[in-house]
Amino acid sequence: MILVIFGQPGSGKTTLAKKFFAEGFHHIDGDTLRDVFKNKDYSREGRVANLKTASDIAHYLNKVKDGNVVLSLVYPYEEARQYLNKLTRDVKWIYLTYDDDREKDQFKVADFEIPHMDDLDGMINTSVLSITSSITKIKQICKIF
Repeated sequence: MILVIFGQPGSGKTTLAKKFFAEGFHHIDGDTLRDVFKNKDYSREGRVANLKTASDIAHYLNKVKDGNVVLSLVYPYEEARQYLNKLTRDVKWIYLTYDDDREKDQFKVADFEIPHMDDLDGMINTSVLSITSSITKIKQICKIF
């Protein structure tokens, strides 16, 4: 399975993904990926290129290495989300939102394309749920026990 935990910066993606990594998932984080591949281009094109790289790596780890993968990236564009969906059907999409003011608000992606509910497996408001409750909800949604 490829579990994608995505949303605006500061929504809790990496924090939640690290819990799945601790349970044996391969973890691909957007910030780490940018450091490794030296992609500091935050334009739409740069973001899509970074997301396609993450998708390709996740697909490889899931298919060839037969492992569960958790991705913690913004995934702001429908075209990038569809790219991963075309690689594999074994994807679970969890969209994180939040209501409160977070320190990373200045990094929000202005042209973030809000996903349609039909394209999601779940949505979590991290202003409302704790880390533990969020993990429990993701496990229920994705049938991870």
